[in-house]
Amino acid sequence: MFIAYAVVGILLAAVLTGSAFATFTRQEAIVGSMTKLGVPDAWLPRLATLKAAGAVGLLIGLWLAPLGAAAAIGVTLYFIGAAIYHLRAKDYAIAPVVVIFLLAVASLVLRLASA
Repeated sequence: MFIAYAVVGILLAAVLTGSAFATFTRQEAIVGSMTKLGVPDAWLPRLATLKAAGAVGLLIGLWLAPLGAAAAIGVTLYFIGAAIYHLRAKDYAIAPVVVIFLLAVASLVLRLASA
């Protein structure tokens, strides 16, 4: 189970790192999407920091199981919030959010199963 967690955790950390970088650097694809959803511009650095912290927590969680589980819980909650924001804005193109949410749930289950 640990190898499965490592694969899923590293993949999820890579996705989160890319998304955090795109948000920190205010790339148009990310900023435009968040603006369309009604996310205040002042939230972008905080949201990027949360994604980066989740990525770091998942990677450190390879050695410290409780931190890996906590990071997976945090990422899961983050993407539940993202899905809610999309649905409230009547933006039903939430496939990326759902995929990342499912990766976060898988990461949590695998981390708990391998501890």
